[in-house]
Amino acid sequence: MKLILKDDVDKLGSAGDLVDVKPGYGRNFLIPQGKAVMATAGAVKEYEALQREAELRAELTVEKAKELAQKLETTSITIPASVGEDDKIHGTVTNIDVADALEERDILIDRRKISIDQDIKSLGEYTATIDLLGDLNPKIKIWVVKADEDEA
Repeated sequence: MKLILKDDVDKLGSAGDLVDVKPGYGRNFLIPQGKAVMATAGAVKEYEALQREAELRAELTVEKAKELAQKLETTSITIPASVGEDDKIHGTVTNIDVADALEERDILIDRRKISIDQDIKSLGEYTATIDLLGDLNPKIKIWVVKADEDEA
């Protein structure tokens, strides 16, 4: 079933894209939710207009993503963690902790776009990769330090 997306749909496409989906997904989800329309002759003209708008929006998005990537490359964050013996931390530092630490610096990144290069189970320096847009994947430094006793 060919549809034209009216909104961005994760793992499927952006607004204005012409996509081919299974009939049930199109009829039961995309069309009733208002996220897509059937690819009829009349909708093709609307598709072309949406495509032009999407191209303009994409240019702006790429510029913003490049600026954010440069900002992230120079950013390092510190995450305090409570520790036990041999400086092993209680639990693990996750992408949620990294997203929260970035949010404190007024950088809003979806936690699902953050991948930590290795499990963080002890104090030290680590890196995380952020999947921004296409091949823009800046790396940030993460410092895991011992939390003050008052904070823990």
